[in-house]
This record gives sequence, C-alpha cells and structure tokens, in this order.
Amino acid sequence: MSEQHATASTKDFAKARRSSLIAAIFLMATSATGPGFITQTATFTATLGAAFAFGILVSILIDFVVQLNIWNIITITRMRASDVANAAVPGSGYLLAVLVIFGGLVFNVGNIAGAGLGLNALLGIDVKLGGALSAATAIGIFLSRRAGMAVDRLIVVLGIMMMGLVLFVAFASQPPVGEALRQTVMPDTLNFAAITTIVGGTVGGYITYAGAHRILDQGLGGAENVQAVTKGALNGILVTGVMRFILFLAILGVVASGVTIDISSHAANPAAQAFQAAAGEFGLRAFGLILWAAGITSVIGAAYTSVSFTTVFKQGLSDTRRHHITVGFIAVSLAIFLTLGTPPAALLIFAGGFNGLILPLGLTIFMYVGWCRRDLMNDYAYPRWLLVLGSLTCLLTWYMGFESIGPIFSFLAA
Repeated sequence: MSEQHATASTKDFAKARRSSLIAAIFLMATSATGPGFITQTATFTATLGAAFAFGILVSILIDFVVQLNIWNIITITRMRASDVANAAVPGSGYLLAVLVIFGGLVFNVGNIAGAGLGLNALLGIDVKLGGALSAATAIGIFLSRRAGMAVDRLIVVLGIMMMGLVLFVAFASQPPVGEALRQTVMPDTLNFAAITTIVGGTVGGYITYAGAHRILDQGLGGAENVQAVTKGALNGILVTGVMRFILFLAILGVVASGVTIDISSHAANPAAQAFQAAAGEFGLRAFGLILWAAGITSVIGAAYTSVSFTTVFKQGLSDTRRHHITVGFIAVSLAIFLTLGTPPAALLIFAGGFNGLILPLGLTIFMYVGWCRRDLMNDYAYPRWLLVLGSLTCLLTWYMGFESIGPIFSFLAA
C-alpha cells in the first residue's frame, strides 16, 4: 500500500513539475514576444528590411546564453536574482531590484499601451480605453482566489493562440525566405540600436528572470532539478525563437511587396498595417487579438516578476500581500500610461531599449557568482562552457549598451 502511495506521489510530483515548467516556458515566451517585440519588429523590419534577420538571430543567441545561465544559477542557489546578487556582492541586489522594478514599470506602461493597440485593431475602441480595460482584466486575475493557477493557464492558452495566428499571417504574406536566411548570417547593414532594443525587448530587464522566478515559486529549486529546468529553458528559447522568426517573416513579406508602413506618425501602429496588408480585414482583427494576448500576458509577466524583486526589501511576504502589491504595480502603470503623451509605438520601442541597458548589470553579477562564488551553489560543478559563453555575451551586451544609449532615448522624442 505504501509503495502504491509512493508511486502515486512521485507521479503527482512529476506532473506538477511538468505543469510548472510549461507555465514558466510560456511566461518566458510570451514576455519575450510581447507588444514591445511585435512593434519593434515591425518598425525595424520596415526600416532595415531583410537585414533585420541578423538582429533576430543575435537576440536568439543572446537569449540562449542568458536564460540558461540565469535559470540554472537561480535554481541551484534556490534564491531569487536579487538575493543571489546581495549574497555575492553586498548591496548589489538592492540596485538590481530597483533597476528591474523601474524597468518593469517602464515595460508595463508599454505593455498596457500594446494591449490597448490590440483592442483598437480588434474592436476599433480608443487605445487608452483598451489599455484601461486590459489592465483591469489583469488586476481581476491577480485578485482571484486561485491567481497562480489562473495566470499559468491563461498564459499557456494565449501563447498557443498567438503562435497559430502569426503562422497563418506568415504564410499569407509570402515573405522572401531565401533572402531572409542569407541576411541572417550576412546582413547588408548593422544597426546596434536596433539589436540592443530587440535584445532588451526579448531578454532585458524583468524578462530575464520571469521564468526562473516562477520555477522557484513552484518549489523547483535545487541542483536535483537542474536537468529538468535546463530542458525547460531550452524549450522556452526554442518556442520564443520560432515565434520571433515567424513574426519577422510575416512583416517582411509585406515590406518586400512594396507596401509602405507608417512608423513616424502619432497614431502609427506599424504591425497592424503589416497584418492588414497581408490578410486584409481578417489580418487586422487577427493582429488585434495577437497584440492584445501579447499585451495582457506581458502585463501579468512584468508585474509578477517585478514584484518578485520586492522581497529583497522585505522578506517573508505572503502570496496574498504580493498579489496586492502586484495589483498596485499594474494600477500605477495604467495611471502613467493614461497621462503620457508619447505615442504607444514609440513607448514600446523605448521600453525595450531601456531594459536592454539593464541586462548587462545583472548578467555581470551572475557571471561573478558562476566563476568566483561556487560556495553559493553548494560547490556545484557548473559547466565551464556556459560560463565562457555567458562572459562573452556579457561583454557584448555592455558594448551594445554603450553604443545605443543616445539612439534609444531619442525614441521618447518621437
């Protein structure tokens, strides 16, 4: 009887772990392909054409190295990123937390703007009203009795729906796939601001830690879970990589056909124009649904992850208290969005760029832990090749950040 009970418990644990990993994968994937990435992809594809494929490739490679290192170190140490940083370099965790929370707030204002743009394309309602309705929906989810389960299920369902709709539009737009593949490795032009912005929009700021913190909250910390977590991270990177490239191809097909996409006017919604050109009225409505889904999941992801960093200032926060802080975080994001005069599309691009500037700091601390603070990982034999790749990526993100500060902040003046 006890053996049967033990077997059942093992199966239940395996099932729960799998569900938690799937939810973490889609939290990472939907955060990494949120409204910021969609708008950035449309804007930069319109200006750079097929050469932007190189930027997509770089973002995927950086994503691979960053996420594997972050997920593994957080899992092994059983500590959130800010606690890891404080243990390694006293005080740095507070700085990282402040930057990530501020970056998450900037991103969340953009995410609400994106959700508003989505409802505008889907239903024709005012962007600010759409943003307010979307923020209210996210708040309702966090106030529900089973908020954790509701978040997990909603993110998985909306993530799958987004992939299906983008794939349809990619086929409809008939992109020059051969040219895109060539420029993926041999681009005609290089634009560091574009690459830093797209990297920031996909793995910068809070996004870096979204999936890893979700895994920790589900009780999957410890070296014994590293293999499963690594597999989860790789699957997440695969899902986001495929999603990014399909979205890029969908918009490239429209740009290559000669359609001019407005990226400069106050009311510009570049991705909506591309989807409408590719698939008519259905394309516009499908885009609206995709952008709204990306927006609402990213609002949830940004708020959840940013608030997870507040625990460094006050340990032992209950789930209920954290959910209330999350609701407040979303409400503040909404208030800022409603009072800002910056066009939503420009705001989304700036948010990605700003979070791309935060990325090198957190990665530097984690590389220091990997190389010099094995005691924090209980002397776990951390893969040397992953540390080498992580360190090289860290240097690259610092370089791109310095090169891009001016152009990124110029987006706010757009």
